[in-house]
Amino acid sequence: MQSIAEYFAPIDLGNIVGEEIENSLATVFAVYTEKLGFPDMKGVKLAIIGVNEERQAINNNGCGNAPDEVRKSLYRLMKGGYDLNIADLGNINPGYSIEDTYFALSSSIQELVKKNIVPIVIGGSQDLTYANYIAYEKLEQIVNIVAIDSRLDIGDADGDLNSQTYLGKIILHQPNYLFNFSNIGYQSYFVDTKALDLMTKLFFDSYRLGQVRANIEEVEPIVRNADILSFDISAIRQPDAPANNNSSPNGFYGEEACQIARYAGFSDKLSSIGFYETNPSLDNRSQTTHLVAQMIWYFIDGFYSRKKDFPIGDKTDYTKYSVILQEQKHELVFYKSNKSERWWMEVPYPPNKRIKYERHHLVPCSYSDYQTACNEDMPDRWWQTFQKLS
Repeated sequence: MQSIAEYFAPIDLGNIVGEEIENSLATVFAVYTEKLGFPDMKGVKLAIIGVNEERQAINNNGCGNAPDEVRKSLYRLMKGGYDLNIADLGNINPGYSIEDTYFALSSSIQELVKKNIVPIVIGGSQDLTYANYIAYEKLEQIVNIVAIDSRLDIGDADGDLNSQTYLGKIILHQPNYLFNFSNIGYQSYFVDTKALDLMTKLFFDSYRLGQVRANIEEVEPIVRNADILSFDISAIRQPDAPANNNSSPNGFYGEEACQIARYAGFSDKLSSIGFYETNPSLDNRSQTTHLVAQMIWYFIDGFYSRKKDFPIGDKTDYTKYSVILQEQKHELVFYKSNKSERWWMEVPYPPNKRIKYERHHLVPCSYSDYQTACNEDMPDRWWQTFQKLS
């Protein structure tokens, strides 16, 4: 793991922590400092990566200063009732070119994911999601991305890669390892209808803010299907998170953002997460950096509550339900975990694509999807996945 140490600058712990608080996260994290050196990664489960990069931020200069400001709030929070194995690797400083920063981040994430360590990225601008994705290309792993964002960030295919075009660049990137993309919380007045049409054409998912907030529990299966989660802080309403120049009066409430972060931590499938676009220069008494710190705390809490019940192999710990849709002539198979009471549905795929899509034919769903099938209707999640697998 020393191979990635060269990308990181150590943390000035004295400037971040101040007076040490007993049982706080500052007392249990393995932190890269000049005195202690780069952490020994043996047994580490989660790794925090700060990225002081903002050159491609749109209308939000200052977000590159977020990592240490978030740490100031994070390190004062109390540890949960479990043993933590978390390292803080320090900060990736901006490279000579933006591509240098992307390379350092993608190489670091690749190495961590390969060792079954989940990176928690604190940006910086959201174009860093592109570097996160490139890490999985190097691993030759087909992935699902979920973005919590008020916009779709597709942009102009011929334009530069930045915080509001990174998704378009991911879609066009070759070779392509993106199986599915889901946006949670877009606000219609920020989104071009052409972008929504493209999402539909690609069988990607997009969920309006009002639709999601009406039943926040339905976010859980969407997030559970992600390998990568990218959280743009502008998706949170401005009164709760003022430290973003692109935020608006509408958005998720702070407690909803924390709930989504915990869903992400609880997902056995999710293997990297990033929190982007926090701009400390616009903050109000550290309100936003404190909220992001709490979101990371909830992600950690969810991670240490994982049930490891993804239904592969032996399914004796699951209840199987079969529903015959007479009109479509399909049999839909659902599995309910006896450990967590979470649901999945099985989507068939061509035999010649078995190895390629093996991780994607069991789709996280909810009880409402099962009810939809029982009412002789095809769940949207099943149909979109079937189209992509065929």
